[in-house]
Amino acid sequence: MTTPNMHLIGDLINNAYARARKAFSERDLKGYQTLARLQTELGVHYLDVNLDGTQKIQVRPQEMLDFLPEIIPALQEASSLPLCFDNPSMEYHNVALKHYDRARGGRPIIDSIAASRERLEEMIELVREYDTMVVVMASERFDEGGTAQCVSPQDVHEAAKYFVELLATKAGRTNDQIIIDPGLAPVGADTYGLVNIGLDAMRLIRKDPDLRGVHITVGLSNLAWGTPKHIRPELEKAYLTIAAEAGLDFPIVNPESAREPLPANDRMVGLLRDALDKGRASEGESMETAGFRQAEAVMRLWMDAESDNV
Repeated sequence: MTTPNMHLIGDLINNAYARARKAFSERDLKGYQTLARLQTELGVHYLDVNLDGTQKIQVRPQEMLDFLPEIIPALQEASSLPLCFDNPSMEYHNVALKHYDRARGGRPIIDSIAASRERLEEMIELVREYDTMVVVMASERFDEGGTAQCVSPQDVHEAAKYFVELLATKAGRTNDQIIIDPGLAPVGADTYGLVNIGLDAMRLIRKDPDLRGVHITVGLSNLAWGTPKHIRPELEKAYLTIAAEAGLDFPIVNPESAREPLPANDRMVGLLRDALDKGRASEGESMETAGFRQAEAVMRLWMDAESDNV
């Protein structure tokens, strides 16, 4: 049972996970179909398709392009859920959409467009041509002569507004066809307040009448990267609780471990709230100082979780 108004994008078809790496290495379509059926049964609403390399497997761009015409029909045979094509490459999306059967899966998602994309205009044209939903990486913005990382909630909010207007004008997208990703950093190594920036940006987006109806996503597994494996699911679910309050409704999740938020009064939620509060800089204090305080609080969270078997 998923939380009402929460639409889950299942993340298991991703080489960050061992079963997906094995399936890609062996070009095992049945293995991918098993992952598709599993996530469908767990109640996700979309299946993310991320064939890119990781620290544990190298994948050349041409390998992905060559495999897409095989994997997409196989996934659609196994599940009627729409697919989310997750890659920064325009060519990846071009090939994926040509082999996607909309009659079987409905409107797919292009993940993602961003200020730094080399072929941004062409990606926007794909959104228009194939009538897709689209993820916007609002953690990046246009700057004088190029692009820059967003360093405040206001930056993220302005990037979101820019791309919503651009997609409405050039791709005919309505707000409910646009998914904003404000970014999510590993909380234990977040010395620049990026987790709080993302949460605060969600709140700004939800208050803006011009952005009413847009969806908000994050890649949930980013949050707990580097933390002990046995506390990651509870930590991720605690973040879901806090982020859902801020406006998150389309998270990319591992549905086997973190598909539902924890109750708001759960101890892990309180521990995470406290750590994030410690990461907010006081007047005259540097963000880095507050960030290290947050990191220390997260380390204490690990120890408290271990001692109490959270």
